[in-house]
Amino acid sequence: MKTTFIAAALVAVLAPSVASASSSCPNVPRDQWMSDAQITEKAKGLGYEVRSLKAENGCLEAYAFDKQRNRVEVYFHPATGDVLRVKADD
Repeated sequence: MKTTFIAAALVAVLAPSVASASSSCPNVPRDQWMSDAQITEKAKGLGYEVRSLKAENGCLEAYAFDKQRNRVEVYFHPATGDVLRVKADD
């Protein structure tokens, strides 16, 4: 019983850190990054209306509106344009 509880506690503590690591921004040289126009176009195709872009810890961060007109922050992989993370803009 005690072993099961300890194992469950470890999973609860470690799972969030693994999840956040999987969406972390990569270390990609700047000359391999997509242009702001390319990221904006990709975001538009995904249903986002981009208001501004900036580099943020290795990602391209877009301040945008989603399809429901909610303000969001979308983090893009700088070389592929893949969405790594989306969060509500506070």
